[in-house]
Amino acid sequence: MRIALDAMGGDDAPAINVDGAIEALKLSSDLEIALVGDQSSVDPLVNASGYSGERLTIVPSEGFVGMDEKPVDALRSKPNCSIAACWKLMAAGEADAVVSAGNTGGVVGAGLRTRLFLKGVKRPGIAVVLPTTTGRSVLMDVGANPGARAEHLAQYAIMGSVFAREILEVDSPRVGLINIGSEDGKGTPLIKESHDLIINGPIAKQYIGNVEGRGLYQGEADVIICEGFVGNVILKVSEGMAAMMMRKVAHQVLGALNGEKANAEDAFGKVGRSFEYNEYGGAPLLGIDGVCMISHGSSDARSIRNALQTAMTFKDRNVNQQIVETLAATVAAN
Repeated sequence: MRIALDAMGGDDAPAINVDGAIEALKLSSDLEIALVGDQSSVDPLVNASGYSGERLTIVPSEGFVGMDEKPVDALRSKPNCSIAACWKLMAAGEADAVVSAGNTGGVVGAGLRTRLFLKGVKRPGIAVVLPTTTGRSVLMDVGANPGARAEHLAQYAIMGSVFAREILEVDSPRVGLINIGSEDGKGTPLIKESHDLIINGPIAKQYIGNVEGRGLYQGEADVIICEGFVGNVILKVSEGMAAMMMRKVAHQVLGALNGEKANAEDAFGKVGRSFEYNEYGGAPLLGIDGVCMISHGSSDARSIRNALQTAMTFKDRNVNQQIVETLAATVAAN
């Protein structure tokens, strides 16, 4: 498998991407990586690492989408930037996957320009894995499609279910729809229509209905569906709450133990960063013809390594083919 890795993506790029790539290559002999970015910045890091294998190549690009840039404007003014070049490699069949810790809007925007959608998919969505009191759950969409329609949410339910089954290894994922109440008939017209589509679709037996916000972290469902605007707010609030709680707890524990404040806050901060999905390295953009892993901007080398490994697992378990087959069953049923 060959993966195009955005060498310029992330707060600590390109060093984390070079290190993460080399770690992943050492763990898998079936992996090839194209480091896409500014060659003058990437070359010295690769040379300093001592890695000289043929499975790591550098693909030059021009510029990158900064975290503070407007994705549409940046992609227009820098058509050959690192993330755009990654997607072009996948569109040309020269890469099986794209991995980036860069500007999320830039990653999604560059992907939408290629129109690499799976057959039957209306709009792709970002699925993030979050911790719960009972294990893990998938929240989808968290930002790719803030103006979702009911048919999009119904497809997210299918795609999220396949992802949870194959990557999280949940035999029969329970799927819920985020709402302001658990009772039937609650919510906006969008939510009500989405509910009707899901309950009459191919995963109806897995669908548990509406789930309130607090149910997300209680593990009430293995997959929770929402439009991108709501999902992104949930994700960012969760990250902020986790960081705040860890600092508060660290302060209280420190006061009781009379320990070193810096060490305690650092330890609890690592727990809080579990909301940044380091275990899987990032969040997949489901619904595209290929694999795309979007890593957090604050990713380290371990996160990049894990994102590369998750991309390999995604392809090995034929997640996309199963999504296409399930969507086709939906069309046949209608």
